Amino acid sequence: MFSQLTDLDLRLIRVFLAIVDAGGVSPAQATLNVGQSTISTQLSTLETRLGYRLCERGRSGFSLTARGEQFVDAARTLLCAVDAFGVQARNVGRKLVGTLGIGMIGHTPVSESARISDAIARFRARDESVHFSILVRSPGELEELLLSGRIQMGIGYFWHRVPSLEYTEIFSEEQFAYCANGHPLFAQAGNVSPAEAAQHGWAWRSYPLPEAEASATPHNVTAVADNMEAVAMLVLSGHHLGYLPGHFAAPYVKEGLLAALNSQQMSYRVAFHMVTRMRQHRTEIVEAFIDDMKAAHPSPGLHL
Repeated sequence: MFSQLTDLDLRLIRVFLAIVDAGGVSPAQATLNVGQSTISTQLSTLETRLGYRLCERGRSGFSLTARGEQFVDAARTLLCAVDAFGVQARNVGRKLVGTLGIGMIGHTPVSESARISDAIARFRARDESVHFSILVRSPGELEELLLSGRIQMGIGYFWHRVPSLEYTEIFSEEQFAYCANGHPLFAQAGNVSPAEAAQHGWAWRSYPLPEAEASATPHNVTAVADNMEAVAMLVLSGHHLGYLPGHFAAPYVKEGLLAALNSQQMSYRVAFHMVTRMRQHRTEIVEAFIDDMKAAHPSPGLHL
């Protein structure tokens, strides 16, 4: 059994795992691009180096011995470690190395999505080797993922403040009250008063909307939803009024399916925030991306 691992041993181990994955010496020829006799010799050399038989091969087919099965697990662990070391070694001296998980809510305004893309482009221009992971979740889920460390930044609107997280406004979007073609108020859309709208059923969000408190928050709520797609579906049914972001409702308005009730009297703005752990818990990667977000969003809110 070898006491010191060599380059030859690593090559032989890779050959052995290729044989295992292919299901035998003969099928492994295509993977390894060498003849069967060469593969058999390499496998025998590895077994000699180890001091025990790894597999049975012959007319009865290919099968691992008990020791062979254990060795497969050990070999895969070893090669994963070797590959990981290679990545780290290649990136020694690089300023930023690691991962960056970003969570977002769905249907961010196109103009703001472009700014986030600009921030990513700025970050990629740095001396870095960072793996990005981007997912879409609800605001509450984003906060949970941040607290658990599964993501390092969240972007969306949040109706409460978790003490251990830091919230920084980056932009806002305006929401308007809409009705659908076929709703009794559609004919007078644009001039509907809050009092008239209050007489009809509303679709509302299933979570608090602090920004909407100053507006005529409906009391006749006949349906609730936790995302704008669901609110739009309810409004489009013609049986509910509801608030939607202007950019999200625009295609429906263009098709004549929706109309704003009264854009002057029934609207409110929702602030979007960039959320991270407190400064003392942020990595250099997160700090760098925050700087790039600040550059892409030159607004008074970004003072980190």
